[in-house]
Amino acid sequence: MAVIQVQGVHHITLNGADRQTSIDFWEGVLGMPFVFEQPNLDDPETNHLYFDPGDGRLITIFTREDREPDDRPNPNGIGNLHHIAFIVSRATYTQLVDRLEEAGFPNSGEVDRGFMDSFYFRDPLGQLLELACYKFDPPFGFTHADVLHEAHKIRVEEGDYNISDTHIADALMVLSQRRAGTLSE
Repeated sequence: MAVIQVQGVHHITLNGADRQTSIDFWEGVLGMPFVFEQPNLDDPETNHLYFDPGDGRLITIFTREDREPDDRPNPNGIGNLHHIAFIVSRATYTQLVDRLEEAGFPNSGEVDRGFMDSFYFRDPLGQLLELACYKFDPPFGFTHADVLHEAHKIRVEEGDYNISDTHIADALMVLSQRRAGTLSE
């Protein structure tokens, strides 16, 4: 069978409640510009809102004015969406507790994932979201995924349980040397 090569996430669509709840949260709390709106072409009674999460891709929300917000946690079963993670800057990350609490959103508190730090909270419709900040910047010409792939290989070779700062630092060195090369032995 031939592999279908994807080139990235095009958009993610969530079922929302009413239009204003989505605008208030996605633009008002998370700062994603509301860039486009039209009827859902598969169901003209449903509206389709488009938000830019910062990388030019899209988060879209189906809304209907007859839907009321329900903040109960979404089901956590096989095949269900667990959470969506969004990148935030370190400057924003350091202010997340205060900003989430000011907006009325309880959160997990800081969670250290070895290669990133994050906070978890639920949106007004019960969807678990993560706001994450990498602990590193990739070398020029490489991506975060490149660094994590290299750090994974180092971690496995060393028999460690999870990626840590040491693996990231070593991966950054390997990739930097690979890109620049050297005449030294």
